[in-house]
This record gives sequence, structure tokens and C-alpha cells, in this order.
Amino acid sequence: MARTALRWTIKDLAEHSGITPQTVTRFENGANATLDTLMKIKTAFERAGVTWVPENGGPAGVRPPRRHEVEEHQGS
Repeated sequence: MARTALRWTIKDLAEHSGITPQTVTRFENGANATLDTLMKIKTAFERAGVTWVPENGGPAGVRPPRRHEVEEHQGS
């Protein structure tokens, strides 16, 4: 959801995270990932303005950045 909210392609996430597009694809398809890879993805999303929402009687999730923040990070 976070990648879609940012309007990032797999390649965009890979570039912002410093990982390969193949790693992004494998992770999105449910394969295991190293802690280092997960931290790189998390950091990239946070730098783009994504907020992590903890469980509070429901599932944990993400809050996308405000629209202007998405436009600032789109494709950059």
C-alpha cells in the first residue's frame, strides 16, 4: 500500500531503498527478506513521508503522506 500511495514503481522503491528491483518483487510476493532489507525499505518510505500506524483494536497499517508530499517524492 505504501508504494502505491507514493505512486512509486518497483524500480522507484528499489532506487530509494538501495536494493534491487528483484528483491522488491520477491518481498512483495511474500518471500522472506533480511532485516537489513526491511530497514532499507522502511527508511525509504519514512523519508517519503509515510507514517506507520500501530495496532489499536485493528490491524497495523500505514498512513500515506499528504498529497503535496507525494508529488515532491514522485519519481525522485
